[in-house]
Amino acid sequence: MKNIISHRAIFLSVSGTLVLASIVCLFVFGFRPAIDFTGGTLWQVKINGTNVTEQHIADVLHTTGGVASPVVYRELTPDSFLIKTQPLTETDHQRLAGVLRGTFGSVEELQFQSIGPTIGDQLRSRAIWAGILVLFGISLYIAFSFRKVSYPVSSWKYGIATLIALFHDVIIPMGVLAILGKTNGIEIDTNFVVALLVIMGFSVHDTIVVFDRIRENLMVHRGSKKPFDETVNESIVQTMARSINTSLTLVLVLVAMIIFGAPNLRIFSGVLLIGTIAGTYSSIFVASPLLTLWHKFDTNKSAK
Repeated sequence: MKNIISHRAIFLSVSGTLVLASIVCLFVFGFRPAIDFTGGTLWQVKINGTNVTEQHIADVLHTTGGVASPVVYRELTPDSFLIKTQPLTETDHQRLAGVLRGTFGSVEELQFQSIGPTIGDQLRSRAIWAGILVLFGISLYIAFSFRKVSYPVSSWKYGIATLIALFHDVIIPMGVLAILGKTNGIEIDTNFVVALLVIMGFSVHDTIVVFDRIRENLMVHRGSKKPFDETVNESIVQTMARSINTSLTLVLVLVAMIIFGAPNLRIFSGVLLIGTIAGTYSSIFVASPLLTLWHKFDTNKSAK
């Protein structure tokens, strides 16, 4: 049987390095918030023409229309483009529509909506509260679920280990987005928040599967002198194939979405992909090894 726990120092060091690097990137670079959080205009247009590109539209809006830093995505629908700009008045809207028609000819407007700064602030605060409530609910659920397994590790410590693994799983994609925001101008929107919440749900599910097997094996070996490390290692080995195979199916779907999906969903899919890989790693190589470290610390403390 593979002895994964014996290499926990290596696994935890890798995770610690990635988490530390992500935190540094967040503090140094920060995020580039999209109009969902800052307020702005979302404009969907259909422009016929084989030579029309996202960059061409952005250049026209910037140089001729005077729009600062417009962001343009090509959608899957033929000749359809999604334009994100600073807040525009109706006068600006009509003027820019005339600029586009004067440059490209036929321009069909499919959607035009503006988000005010107040709504953006509300979305940002609600996103933060959603993350806090999810973490709080998860910790309570796990502490309650493992209340009957208080030896050799207290049930609430399963919840703390899960929260640490969740932090690992969300901070790494956040660090990657901070780097991409600095180097490629990638912005975060409400899809990014949704992706983080999905990562939390997937990650905690994967971690609970391993923890539940630990609970079952502890009950099976109750009364025996089998070391806790061996029980945890046995549980990891028994659930590893399931965790990897389940994650692999999701990874394949996300890769397909990144390659063939709509451009405005690529960031969402990419965040999910990074979080899925990080979550699979943490459920096997972070959460469970943390339990054994905690047990070892408590044992050494009691022996003094």
